[in-house]
Amino acid sequence: MHDSLAPVSTLATTDECIAENAFAEEHHRVAVCVVGGGMAGICAALASARAGVPTALIQDRSMLGGNASSEVRMWICGAHGPDFKEGGILEELQLANILHNPGLNYPLWDAVLYDAIRRCEQLKTFLSCSVCRVQMDQGRLAAVRAWHLTRQCWITVEAEQFIDCSGDSVLRASAAAMRRGREGHAEFDESLAPDQADRRTMGNSILLQLRRCDPAQHRPFRAPPWARSIPEDHPRYANLTPTGHNFWWLELGDMADSVADADGIRDELMALALGVWATIKNHPDGRGKAWELEWVGSLPGKRESFRYIGAHTLTEQEVASGGDFPDRIAYGGWSMDDHPPGGFDHRGEPTQFHAAPSPYGIPAGVLYSQSVPNLWCAGRNISATHMALSSTRVMATCAMLGQAAGSGAALAVQQGCDAAAVHRNLLYPWQNRLMDADQWLPGLAKALPALTRSARITSSSSGDVESLRDGIERRLDGHRHALDCQPGDWIELRWDQPQELARLRIVGDSQLHRPKRMPCSRPADDHHEAMPAPLWRRARIELRAESDGPWQVVHEIDDNALRCRIIPLPHRACALRLVLLAGWGDGPIRIQALEVGEPDWQAPPHSVSWPQPFYQHGKPGRGPAA
Repeated sequence: MHDSLAPVSTLATTDECIAENAFAEEHHRVAVCVVGGGMAGICAALASARAGVPTALIQDRSMLGGNASSEVRMWICGAHGPDFKEGGILEELQLANILHNPGLNYPLWDAVLYDAIRRCEQLKTFLSCSVCRVQMDQGRLAAVRAWHLTRQCWITVEAEQFIDCSGDSVLRASAAAMRRGREGHAEFDESLAPDQADRRTMGNSILLQLRRCDPAQHRPFRAPPWARSIPEDHPRYANLTPTGHNFWWLELGDMADSVADADGIRDELMALALGVWATIKNHPDGRGKAWELEWVGSLPGKRESFRYIGAHTLTEQEVASGGDFPDRIAYGGWSMDDHPPGGFDHRGEPTQFHAAPSPYGIPAGVLYSQSVPNLWCAGRNISATHMALSSTRVMATCAMLGQAAGSGAALAVQQGCDAAAVHRNLLYPWQNRLMDADQWLPGLAKALPALTRSARITSSSSGDVESLRDGIERRLDGHRHALDCQPGDWIELRWDQPQELARLRIVGDSQLHRPKRMPCSRPADDHHEAMPAPLWRRARIELRAESDGPWQVVHEIDDNALRCRIIPLPHRACALRLVLLAGWGDGPIRIQALEVGEPDWQAPPHSVSWPQPFYQHGKPGRGPAA
């Protein structure tokens, strides 16, 4: 076994600094180690641990969420179109946020993420812990070594599989093959790529949050002397307004090294952010009088740095053509949102939205290194060209990629293999696990348990009860794929002979057309987000052991806040009844799917028609972008 170190300064010798072994050492052994606690890392860690695999999550900040946390406050963007919002773990977290944080307060959002991680069995989390060394064994990652900032000790984590969700690809110290910057046109024949390859990356941004106030109470903003002055002839001056955006266009650093030059970029961004706010607040036309600066970031959000080279490199053409990959494990749907060189000082539009269909498939080969067999990746560091990354980098897509990587790494541990073998030999179980956990894969319908297929299904509702087992669990192309019920309605599955039920899986309607984003500014009056009205809130489960026997209540559920809920049913029965008692609103309760029995993980998912793609049109201006 040998150590591999990322480049470090050599200004001090060992004799001139405190030796590493002067600090306490801790050693931990898990099956899967996830590095990076942004949305990709959270979803990867939860997916792995929920599969029953001992998992570690190492995060270098004191809070979870990465660019979505209260430290950066970038809104979570994803697939365009009313029917294509990402489900799975991300939707679960966003619903929990509405339930526990209806005022959409950012520090409470941090607490929601922390709660999800803390309550997860099989998951050990290390916050304020920065990975700075990797240990290799015969070309494989064997362990990572991290410095715990608050406890001032060294943490070593050994694992069988590693997932790099750090954004900056900190596990590149393993000597994994990498790429960085923009590919030249000739390498992948991408029409939007520059003629020559370069090292430029999209810039970093510091965000602002505003609060609406009484304009009669206006007081000028006094910027510090180092704040940047924005002259009237600057190309951005006329469009500096306080509304309709989260200041994503306060961007610099694409001409610099987003990692090595991070401190200098931050200093320039702080000067820019406060200078822009001074321009808005003190503008002679009064545009800023009704707003106060409530928060300014201190940690820039990054868009791009290092990317792994995997078994497959996703390209511009594959995104634009819809990505109908048979091995898809996630999807994207954000436009190719390529920020130009110059950032805030660019004289054209602050970004270029190049057409991309929503949804497009993303193949499994982008999620693991081609050169280190037990190294997975998820987030903005997947195997993609710069142009493809300009779409896949948004956080809702990253969250799905994280869930896919976590599920795949858990399979690798359970089957005693590495990433390539999971991809090659275990694709159907991988896809089935993802769909079972509510991760939609376009063009595929969920394979149903045999017990669900063989049941006679009826309901007291007059709707199409068969839609509950068609394998499609969201509204698509105008078809709801759902059953509307009223409080007190029941859905029943019946068999001729008693059956071992194993489990019940219920998918409700969480209104996927709602983005469920955190706010970019605060209104004068407090706004509270409501739980999705058609999502079921209260229900009970009844079983009948014999065909002529009485119904027995085995479960009563209150305050359900999950779109997809799996309930263990270690019972034998010849009939099951789900009685819906209340939803979160006054209208109908909408159920998207209902199934009973153990899944057949080896069964191939059913192919269905690809949904009609949605294209986002128009210039971004200062509106939603990332």
